[in-house]
Amino acid sequence: MSTFPIYRPRRLRANENLRRLIRETTLSVNDLIYPMFVVHGHDTATEISAMPGCYQYSVDKLVSAAKELATLGIPGTILFGIPEEKDPLGSEAYADDGIIQQAVRAVKDAVPDLLVMTDVCLCEYTDHGHCGVVEAGEVQNDPTLELLVKESLSHVRAGADVIAPSDMMDGRVGAIRTALDENGYQNIPIMAYSAKYASAFYGPFREAAESTPQFGDRRAYQMDPANAEEALREVSLDIEEGADILMVKPALAYLDVIHRVKTEFQVPVAAYNVSGEYAMIKAASQNGWIDEPRVAMEVLNSIKRAGADIILTYFAKSVVEWLQ
Repeated sequence: MSTFPIYRPRRLRANENLRRLIRETTLSVNDLIYPMFVVHGHDTATEISAMPGCYQYSVDKLVSAAKELATLGIPGTILFGIPEEKDPLGSEAYADDGIIQQAVRAVKDAVPDLLVMTDVCLCEYTDHGHCGVVEAGEVQNDPTLELLVKESLSHVRAGADVIAPSDMMDGRVGAIRTALDENGYQNIPIMAYSAKYASAFYGPFREAAESTPQFGDRRAYQMDPANAEEALREVSLDIEEGADILMVKPALAYLDVIHRVKTEFQVPVAAYNVSGEYAMIKAASQNGWIDEPRVAMEVLNSIKRAGADIILTYFAKSVVEWLQ
């Protein structure tokens, strides 16, 4: 008599079609949002050195890139703007003719069905590189809320479909929700960066968005990477204040947090597969050390498996090709 158990798991791994039939997690184009960076100018697409395949686009080139996303079936994009000039209060962030406002109008005019999300923060627009108003060397919470509200309203007036505050100021979701509702934008969702960690994985993004802090760091307002219970408190607060989608950022080092947020709150969860995660895979691939498609898909499947409903990733366009 065989000493093996009656159930042999390998039976269902024997060929690809069997594996497909019992696959528990399925990544699709419907899960993806592609982040893009926009700058002033014309006919410009400057590749970001630390993020091969990603670009700073002028508005006209951004429109072409947006059309490509629609053709690929990717549901939407999230936009990050780089202003011509920066100042202490990040005034271009909430200017009606700011770079993001121009970009949103152009994309929605050209590709009206593409979902356009906008990052709401001040770090790209301030000359000090911090996410809020700075006084005596410290980021001030409540004065920053007023500017974030102005920024959110200007984005929505330009045509943004979803507002995504990433600043990590206390109370910003409630302030933005109240302002949107009072100004007739009750149907605009908020995707809150609820558990945004003070992570070393953001390095390439800071080159892309030209947003490196000019002094200190962001650990006084972004979360300590060692904390998970605190993330759940942050998420709970954002739900109470009116957030519709909760984001965990970064993704790969925080799969446990993604899982706990999804399990405990049963709300739509987004995860940001950030620039450093992307850059590591690209660099290792370019050195011939790994198989880029297999590693990237393994990472993205792990994020989906952990509980993410939405994945913001610079691999989005490549995923469409790999899935085919």
